[in-house]
Amino acid sequence: MAHFVKTAGALGSPPPGEEWLRLSTVGYFADFVIYPLLILAFALAAVATFRPVQLLVWAASLIAGLAIWSLLEYVLHRGVLHGVPTARRMHDAHHAEPSAMVGTPSWLTLAIFVGTVFLPLFALLAAPVANGLSSGLMAGYLWFIVMHYAVHHRSGDRWRYLRRAKRRHARHHHAEVRLDYGVTTGLWDRLFGTSSRQ
Repeated sequence: MAHFVKTAGALGSPPPGEEWLRLSTVGYFADFVIYPLLILAFALAAVATFRPVQLLVWAASLIAGLAIWSLLEYVLHRGVLHGVPTARRMHDAHHAEPSAMVGTPSWLTLAIFVGTVFLPLFALLAAPVANGLSSGLMAGYLWFIVMHYAVHHRSGDRWRYLRRAKRRHARHHHAEVRLDYGVTTGLWDRLFGTSSRQ
């Protein structure tokens, strides 16, 4: 969700009419505060209201949500941000200027989570499962935005995982053919044949 990117217009500028993608420092980092607080609120609600067996269901659902996020990250990046014309046009701004504060505002990521995650899950599933899946999906999204920030702004010298993620994402940004859609993991690229290291 966060971090759209190159289009018609000045290099690194959001597409015409999409200036809202250029965020202030506070706007750019808002998800880094909002999502940990939401995850904490969901976890506290689980601990305060669920019985021990329900807490185990919640924990298993949280882990499932994390796993689902890793696939969702790949699908959204490949299928939406590089596939849907409007989203691709916006995402191109990030590819033109990867270290710029171009991204999805928190109000929009929250609206997406509410409309596509929270409301459907809580309407269809038992509270421990809905809460756990929501928490896991948010934790996965948080890990994605932290890693995406790190691959563009931090040195990977000390941490092998970050070094590999930086190399993989650099190949995604600089290759003639788009490959390596996974930011947090290269697993799905390998499984779906989009890894540059096949």
